[in-house]
Amino acid sequence: MESTETINGVHAEDVILDNRTPSVVDNSSVNNNDTKPESVPKESANGGETQALSKRQKKKLLKKQKWNDTKAERRKREREKLKKRLVEKRAAGEPCGNIRKKLKQMTMATSSCKQRVVVDMSFDDLMIEKHLSQCVKQVSRCYSANRRVSSPMQLYVTSFEGKCAEVMSKQNGYEHWDVYFKKENYMDIFPKEDLVYLSSESKNVITTVDENKVYVIGGLVDHNVHKGLCLKLAEEKGIAHGRLPIDEFIEMKTRKVLTIDHVFRIILGVTEGGSWKEAFLKTIPARKGAVGKDEENDCDDSEVDKETTNNSSNKSEENSSESKEIVDKGDDAEKS
Repeated sequence: MESTETINGVHAEDVILDNRTPSVVDNSSVNNNDTKPESVPKESANGGETQALSKRQKKKLLKKQKWNDTKAERRKREREKLKKRLVEKRAAGEPCGNIRKKLKQMTMATSSCKQRVVVDMSFDDLMIEKHLSQCVKQVSRCYSANRRVSSPMQLYVTSFEGKCAEVMSKQNGYEHWDVYFKKENYMDIFPKEDLVYLSSESKNVITTVDENKVYVIGGLVDHNVHKGLCLKLAEEKGIAHGRLPIDEFIEMKTRKVLTIDHVFRIILGVTEGGSWKEAFLKTIPARKGAVGKDEENDCDDSEVDKETTNNSSNKSEENSSESKEIVDKGDDAEKS
């Protein structure tokens, strides 16, 4: 016989234990080393939660604040620069009116220059997105240079579809540029005998710009990964090829590889009436250390002339000193 009473099959002791009020456990007194206390988020003035700014965010905020504080001062400096530039232009007799309106009047259709230049954009599959963006940017510089001359060349961009067209769409308003954008390949637009593909690896040197020819620039930015590709394509398609006379007119410290817009601006400079040497030196960046070959020779000649004059002056001084010694000896002999 059991010592404790049962109520409906349940021990009375268990019933008493279940009827007790649960004790509240103070979590603050419990020291749990496994869990870290959560950081309490700070409340903003509008009741929302804000996080503490990092050092970088604070730096950006201070920079933005400084930029806004100096806005009026910057505008004042810009206005002063503009006034100074206008005074210099008036003194030089240059036009000072609305240049943008004049640029809109200088179109390829009304230009006296009918020189055709093509940028072949059929290499988009060979370029990563970064290089493709650089290529499109160089094409935009070609357009910018062409619209700022009195007689712009006839600029074509062929095989303009796919990735290159997608990247170009990021340029707002490019559809209104004074450029002939063509989906077709250049061989479907121009006669084969008129084409000249430009390549730095070609052995054919272009000495004069022929208005009857169509000069093709490869729209490829690969940092020398696909070296000689444009020359190879020209030879496979049976197209004439050539290189600009860079070796004949200038010396460079770096590789003689030019960007798309550099090649375009050099040809543009020659069509404007400048010499090859002037076009090269005006276009190639100073960091490449381009020096005209004639200038180098002139420097050498001047150094040689300087040395000969110094030698002649030294010889004359020696002769004068020798003659003085002879005179002194003669005077001594007469005295004795």
